[in-house]
Amino acid sequence: MKTLRVLYFAMLREQRGLSAETLATAAATAAELYAELRARHHFTLPAESLRAALNEEFAPWTAELRDGDVVAFIPPVSGG
Repeated sequence: MKTLRVLYFAMLREQRGLSAETLATAAATAAELYAELRARHHFTLPAESLRAALNEEFAPWTAELRDGDVVAFIPPVSGG
């Protein structure tokens, strides 16, 4: 198990009701973590619609997670 800080933006923040949380997970990659969170919190956006960031840098979904990492899932943002 590892402890991660997860940041939520836009629609994910609205659906989760939080902008960030710290959690324990056995997920090995950003993709596994999002699948776990999507099932737990009933997120409606598929991973293909998001970008993953690891420690403030965009990262591939296959990026390996380590204890203490900060992970952000960033949905598309529309502007006006």
